[in-house]
Amino acid sequence: MTSWRSSPASVSVVIAVYNAARSLEPLLERLATSLERAAVRFEVILVNDGSRDDSWSLIERCAALRPWLIGIDLSRNFGQHNALLCGVRAARHDVIVTMDDDLQNPPEEIQRLLARLDEGLDVVYGSPEQEQHGLWRDMASQTTKLVLGGVLGASTARQVSGFRAFRSEVRDAFRDYSGPSVNLDVLLTWATTKFGAVRLRHEPRQFGESNYTFGKLASHALNMLTGFSTLPLQIASILGFALTAFGLLLLIFVIGRYLIQGVLVPGFAFLACVIVIFSGAQLFTLGVIGEYLARMHFRIMRKPSYSVRRAVGADQSGFR
Repeated sequence: MTSWRSSPASVSVVIAVYNAARSLEPLLERLATSLERAAVRFEVILVNDGSRDDSWSLIERCAALRPWLIGIDLSRNFGQHNALLCGVRAARHDVIVTMDDDLQNPPEEIQRLLARLDEGLDVVYGSPEQEQHGLWRDMASQTTKLVLGGVLGASTARQVSGFRAFRSEVRDAFRDYSGPSVNLDVLLTWATTKFGAVRLRHEPRQFGESNYTFGKLASHALNMLTGFSTLPLQIASILGFALTAFGLLLLIFVIGRYLIQGVLVPGFAFLACVIVIFSGAQLFTLGVIGEYLARMHFRIMRKPSYSVRRAVGADQSGFR
């Protein structure tokens, strides 16, 4: 087995920052120590996703002291995956690593991601040995992974996490992608099928609380389904076919009973239930179609995935 030391790569670490002023400095210190061991060259790209605290001013100060640090300030909050897409496109090195800003992804584990990537894979996920989010967040996270499994059709879908490493050339597949709904994991599948995972340590949150709630993750799963998959339309088609078949069988039963016994099927409750079932199916199907039309509407409007306000560190003239 080839070790990561036998073919050291240059690494770009991309982090979406949101209200993380307290964790940034210890995160950068640990990153510097880890990356000096793991790579010949490296850079860290912090994308400020509309933070309401002092995150951006802290990024500016840190970038002035660290030549390997780049800061990008988005004009407002666009969402984690949108911010990561911005940073991924700015990355200049051979391997891109994405991670959270809360120190739950230990920077020291980057070496293990690189080692696994060196086994002929294009994308490697750092799957937590034991998630440290809490009951509701863990349940929502698992639900999102199940949905992602239906979208990806990959055996590693349940091991997907925000701690990932991939080769920079895979981003060519989504170089021209634009739109308000972004899911980096789905975009990666456009370029490769060589996915892998490694079990890594997942540390308890040291600062603040998670910005992801059950509702936000559920909304993210819905956006992922309607933005990158036709599965809801297929479900609506199957449901429509099944209810149509049910209606035909019901009609045959009513007519058959009338012809054989000479009586109609009595009961207002029976008729009301049938109407409710069919009306609900129609509204469900219209809702699914409406979600897809909304996606098309935003694409036609050319609503951007993100908008950069300013950047610091290195030569970031291309972001201005």
